[in-house]
Amino acid sequence: MRPDTPAENVDHSAEAARLERTAGLYPEDAEALLLRAAAHLELSGDRAAATALYDRLLSSPAGLDGPALVRALKASNLWEYGHEAEARAIIDGVRTAAPRDPAPWVIAAEALEAHDELEAAQETFTEGARLLLTGVTEPPYATHPLLYGRHRVRRMLGAPHDDWDRLADTLHSMPVTLDELHDPGRVWSLGSDDPADLEAEISLLRAELGAHREALSRPFPVAVLHWPADELSELLDSYPALADEYPSPAEHSATVEDALRELAASGTPNLGVVHGTVPSYEAFAASEAASPSDASLLPQYATTLAARGRATAWPPERGAECWCGSGRPYAECHGTGARAAEAG
Repeated sequence: MRPDTPAENVDHSAEAARLERTAGLYPEDAEALLLRAAAHLELSGDRAAATALYDRLLSSPAGLDGPALVRALKASNLWEYGHEAEARAIIDGVRTAAPRDPAPWVIAAEALEAHDELEAAQETFTEGARLLLTGVTEPPYATHPLLYGRHRVRRMLGAPHDDWDRLADTLHSMPVTLDELHDPGRVWSLGSDDPADLEAEISLLRAELGAHREALSRPFPVAVLHWPADELSELLDSYPALADEYPSPAEHSATVEDALRELAASGTPNLGVVHGTVPSYEAFAASEAASPSDASLLPQYATTLAARGRATAWPPERGAECWCGSGRPYAECHGTGARAAEAG
């Protein structure tokens, strides 16, 4: 499906079937592809089939990159077709697991919010924010929906602004403030004869739509390509022409960190790292009818990996391991800001 295809023109059942077939061809990407297939099944109204896909993922012998995300999506889907008790139990399990990914927290909290469980939704948003943002000076792009959702629910509850609410206001870049967008007193002015009421509502809706479009315009991170040391050695042995791109493993890892810092300093949000492998790079080059020795393929390869859900968010969450694979905490490795003296 093309990104610009209008939703009303999409055959969601057919798109789900296509994605399932594609997952069979590319098992390394099955998780991301089957999650998209499940979303199409939900949109088609076949929620039982979507649950079956979530169960298929959760029972996968290969394990999952984001099991908490799959469980949260399953809970949200179950609640929509009458399985409230099971959904609540799964959400409780997600909260207990305390995932380091913001997406499960957002999905679980929004499921509670959608069913008027506002206090529980606020608690869930807050637990996620406390886990992921305590001591963080610059919230990663992926955590912004956590703060926005928390702001929204607290506004509906009439809670006074706290530091995280003020941070959400700061991060929000639309011309209409979050307080206006999340005003619980907003109503459709369908019974009003005053054109100003309708114009005000249209202005707010346009701003809200703009916020949604901004979020959707960056569905996957802007990613920088990193080659683990063993893969880099194999790459240069096979394609010596790329040696100019990668003088040494240590220099390569330091260059990746520098590039990410420069992108962040320029205001680019939603950054990530993708890790290359020689077999997948060769397959990508073959799909482009090009030689793997062609350095111009490397940025395209990085973008393709990111679009396939292979990116690791940068910077890592507080206390997480460094993206380079050293096994050391990021703050003690490339997070120090110094160029690494050893291979990442």
